[in-house]
Amino acid sequence: MVKLIHTLADHGDDVNCCAFSFSLLATCSLDKTIRLYSLRDFTELPHSPLKFHTYAVHCCCFSPSGHILASCSTDGTTVLWNTENGQMLAVMEQPSGSPVRVCQFSPDSTCLASGAADGTVVLWNAQSYKLYRCGSVKDGSLAACAFSPNGSFFVTGSSCGDLTVWDDKMRCLHSEKAHDLGITCCDFSSQPVSARRTEHQLKQFTEDWSEEDVSTWLCAQDLKDLVGIFKMNNIDGKELLNLTKESLADDLKIDGYSYEKEAMENWISKKKRTSPMTNLVLPSAVLTPNRTLKMAINRWLETHQK
Repeated sequence: MVKLIHTLADHGDDVNCCAFSFSLLATCSLDKTIRLYSLRDFTELPHSPLKFHTYAVHCCCFSPSGHILASCSTDGTTVLWNTENGQMLAVMEQPSGSPVRVCQFSPDSTCLASGAADGTVVLWNAQSYKLYRCGSVKDGSLAACAFSPNGSFFVTGSSCGDLTVWDDKMRCLHSEKAHDLGITCCDFSSQPVSARRTEHQLKQFTEDWSEEDVSTWLCAQDLKDLVGIFKMNNIDGKELLNLTKESLADDLKIDGYSYEKEAMENWISKKKRTSPMTNLVLPSAVLTPNRTLKMAINRWLETHQK
């Protein structure tokens, strides 16, 4: 049977978040403060409340060891505190200056993720307090974040109902519209998912894509007319990345490789009708504009591989 143990009523405004460590309870509020309580008798610690933020505090979380507490606020900062004495260890400012809505430690305490109202998410080095990587979601503000049990990836949830999975280098592994309304919380199960599901949902690198994955991506980028050519030349994720490594001219022939316009025109002028790379017969001698493909590839890389 559920029984009321204690009621805490020290904050002067709404309580936005609460978090447990092995010995403490932390709460944060619209009143700009964070309060710490002992789990032994729910008395407030002598160095509580913690004060620094100039606007509402939206989220607080303990490091796995419980020795550090993180808090984030509308003032655009994420602050680290020593829970033993209340000393402020670091103030980390969101690069965009946007209100920070959520923060979360990685399981090994090496990183701290902070998500903001403008959709930016930052990975901080929790030891040096320096920015490690930064990314962003397309729409909505970030209000939820959770790390996988092994810390190899984490998920963010937005006010538009989107869930985005990131790896520890801030590359987008998966994104989908999960809810009609905003996501307010997310978490991982401690039980592992099947290897088949992990392989299907969390392909970490573009170079791992199959030919079918590339075709799906082309359709999503409104480049359906290139699907046939890509399939004919067996272009998978590795070949797709190779397209960005060459010097792309205004016009070039798509045969799975990229060429400078002048070089390809010279090749065709000599009545050569095979690919310089594969020696396969070219389906056409007409040079196909590739600006759209180049922009699509660069746009995807900028968004998913920062």
